[in-house]
Amino acid sequence: MRPRFITLLTIVLAVLMVTFTFSADSYAKKRIVFGGGPAGGTFQVVANGIQVYGPVKAIKDFTVKAQSSAGSVENLRKVNSGKSQFGVVYSGHVYLGRNGLMKNDTKKYEDVLAVAYLYGAPAQLVVRKDSGIKGTKDLAGKKVGVGNAGSGAFANCELFFTHMGIWEKIKRNAMGYNDAAAAFGNNQLDAFWLFTAFPSGAVIMAAQTNDIALVNLEADAEASGFYKKYPYFSKLTVPAKTYKGVDYDSPSFQDSALWVANAKVTDEVVYKLLSIIYTPEGLKHMLEQKKTFKEMSIKTGANGIVTPLHPGAIKFWKEKGVIK
Repeated sequence: MRPRFITLLTIVLAVLMVTFTFSADSYAKKRIVFGGGPAGGTFQVVANGIQVYGPVKAIKDFTVKAQSSAGSVENLRKVNSGKSQFGVVYSGHVYLGRNGLMKNDTKKYEDVLAVAYLYGAPAQLVVRKDSGIKGTKDLAGKKVGVGNAGSGAFANCELFFTHMGIWEKIKRNAMGYNDAAAAFGNNQLDAFWLFTAFPSGAVIMAAQTNDIALVNLEADAEASGFYKKYPYFSKLTVPAKTYKGVDYDSPSFQDSALWVANAKVTDEVVYKLLSIIYTPEGLKHMLEQKKTFKEMSIKTGANGIVTPLHPGAIKFWKEKGVIK
């Protein structure tokens, strides 16, 4: 074989090796799954909002992929198992899961670590204004929408209604908010439960076809010792005129929606994403996704967290002076 041909062949092979190496490197970009929630829900908006943000998309080391789910409880389990690296989970479910206190589930979900507070999600119980339903116990024998199975709404409904001794006395309908509002409008439900930020589109929809009322859930929670038993809940009032025809303040209770991470996610990944999202530009982007995210800020970053933080989050929030 002639020397010139050998040299040319060597160059070609070298180019091919570089090309294949570059291709392999480009495909080796790590995929980070961020568990959201049902389509159209606030959890999914969080995941989608982070996925599409320009500076996040520009990260060279990894790519963030939003993935829909049933909601808080499913995200807890997927993040713990490592099927999702990040997710949105209610603070209460992180607390219960970590301590093996989930309903009919004694497993301890100890690989789910908090990253940041996102927003407060209050319980809302919608009834017809002329229904005569003034408190939770008045639901006995009634048809009630209790949220999607596997969702945080369903789990918290079961928790609260069981605490109130009413869970086994109602005719439960597991369905999403919009489906529940439609069923309510068609007189197929007497009431429906939500656990989400206000104003809720589903409640707005229900108020278009019926004169609605919101049940005072805080009164039941206070009188029954609910806060003492479940310390991660806090009081919150849905202001008057949030919904058509509801011209009075409606006291309730809330849980905190948290951004969480699997314990094996590197500190660098967590720190980098927090450093991108919790900037004036990043927070403005999130607010543009949904007004609910007006609660997201450096100041509120550790609100509602009663379980361990991820080390990457500890580093970030310490630098910001949020935690000591």
